[in-house]
Amino acid sequence: MTRTRMSLVLSSVAVATAAVGVSLVVAPSANAAVGDFDFSRPETVASNLTAPWGMDFLPDGSALVTERDSARVLRVRPGSAATTVTTVSGVVPGGEGGLLGLAVSPTFATDNYVYVYYTAASDNRITRFRLDSPGTQQTVLTGLAKASYHNGGRIAFGPDGMLYAGVGDAGNTANAQNQSSRNGKILRMRPDGSVPADNPISGSLVYSLGHRNVQGLAWDSAGRLFASEFGQNTWDEVNYIVPGGNYGWPNVEGSSSNTQYRNPIVTWTTAEASPSGAAIVGSNLFVAALRGTRLWQVPLNGTSAGTPIAQLTGTYGRLRTAELGPDGYLWVATSNRDGRGSPASNDDRILRFPPVGGTPTSGPPTTSAAPTSTRPPTSAPPTTTRPPTSGVDTQAPTAPANLAYSLSGTTLTLTWTASTDNVGVTAYYIDEQYSDYIQRRTVTAPATSLTITITNPGELHRYTAYARDAAGNISPASNTVSFGTPPTCWPPAPCSPPPTSRPPTSAPPTNPIATCAVTWEPNTWSNGFVISVTLTNRGSAALSSWALTWTWPGNQAITGYWSSVITQSGSSVTARNAAWNGTVAPGASTNFGFQGTYSGTNARPATISLNGSACAIS
Repeated sequence: MTRTRMSLVLSSVAVATAAVGVSLVVAPSANAAVGDFDFSRPETVASNLTAPWGMDFLPDGSALVTERDSARVLRVRPGSAATTVTTVSGVVPGGEGGLLGLAVSPTFATDNYVYVYYTAASDNRITRFRLDSPGTQQTVLTGLAKASYHNGGRIAFGPDGMLYAGVGDAGNTANAQNQSSRNGKILRMRPDGSVPADNPISGSLVYSLGHRNVQGLAWDSAGRLFASEFGQNTWDEVNYIVPGGNYGWPNVEGSSSNTQYRNPIVTWTTAEASPSGAAIVGSNLFVAALRGTRLWQVPLNGTSAGTPIAQLTGTYGRLRTAELGPDGYLWVATSNRDGRGSPASNDDRILRFPPVGGTPTSGPPTTSAAPTSTRPPTSAPPTTTRPPTSGVDTQAPTAPANLAYSLSGTTLTLTWTASTDNVGVTAYYIDEQYSDYIQRRTVTAPATSLTITITNPGELHRYTAYARDAAGNISPASNTVSFGTPPTCWPPAPCSPPPTSRPPTSAPPTNPIATCAVTWEPNTWSNGFVISVTLTNRGSAALSSWALTWTWPGNQAITGYWSSVITQSGSSVTARNAAWNGTVAPGASTNFGFQGTYSGTNARPATISLNGSACAIS
């Protein structure tokens, strides 16, 4: 089944929380962007815990936290000692198993349910209990294979109201590719454990497969799911999850050229990460790293990622969980008493970090009103990329000017003239286009230069700069600079005879196909956009290559692309396959994306054609 969705991203975050008799509100600085936290101002919310694992928040702003080995569910709130809500019966801790994930029902106000994932005597399972009677469990799902390691265990409710679970392969790698097994998968279920009718495999809870040990699940505000996953000896991963996607384990660890499997958007060595819990705030994905003893901050750009930034490296030891609290703070749990760490005297701890410039202030008394939820909405995604503009700066900076480069061996230096803005420029984004991918680098203003080391300087590289202001507005693109020559065959793929330049921008050759479908997912802001495209072959024959063509209805210009090679002449655009995704079997899909700028409106093309045949668009 192919799920289609057209959605725009709302970059916003709730910052209000209700406590007993008082409301705690974080007032962020006018210069802070959503998703920026001040890691120099930690607050210890709880200490002397033992291997905290799962975390979620109640409507009053307090957190529920599981302890893996004690089987306790704790209630944690700033300024108060942690209290035990219940000890979950039936938990059999051992190795990496025990009381693991926790999720508060999205309809808690009416059903009072709390969900937990734990290792029992014979399996891993999910149960739920009412918070007002926690001693009585209801079974949601049983029969997940258990082991001393690779139990997975993260559970979370998605924006669709369904319960998702990351389930490890339980040490049996064959489980991951076996669709009949629920291990080595991400599962999607109704709150009662039954199979949703729109799951990608009819009658199955399997949402995606080919996983080794998923321990982080997070959605962006467009409803896109990202998962963090332990590798074996080489590569840990962050994956963009699509329904029915196969992520390759055990046949692949990290990226591959096999189009049967989806590649990760981020990889780390296992020493750098061993990633567990994940949270998305604004356009940043935060991933707690155990062996890596750091918090990774991953800039997201639609379904792709920029260069990860390591925060808190070595400061607090092993990190298990990261969650955005309804108070606007980022909450982080350590895991130094899990048998693999070196605990401090007050470990383990629950810490929280304020947004940049955030100052807690006491608000008016509150009673039973619940705070704004930090989960994505359960209804249709929002149709705007900006919060209401009343009192909000919407003026973008001017474009960086005079972008230039100097190259010495493999050392590249880029310089540009500073942008101007009514409230001040806070950062510059430098987009590097090389081969079939794009990478974004961030330079903190007022700096106007960047020096990096590049590979293959003789091949074609392109660079474009953008400015960002304190309100998150993005400037138009600078001029683009480039050096090197394109590969002999463009796009880089086998061809005969080898051309000496790019293909012409005229209509591509005909490759007959009965039908095709395109899912067009835009993320649009004041004068820029990122588009994620899914192409599905609905014909009876496999494609050996593909070229999509369209005409922009407005003043739109593509400035970067990935998993494709795109050319634009006036308003006419041709997107061709990259070297590794040209083959598309009947019924199969491939994905690519691009970014650009526009003025006026960013309307979708009326017609998109595949190799000369019009596609259905959704």
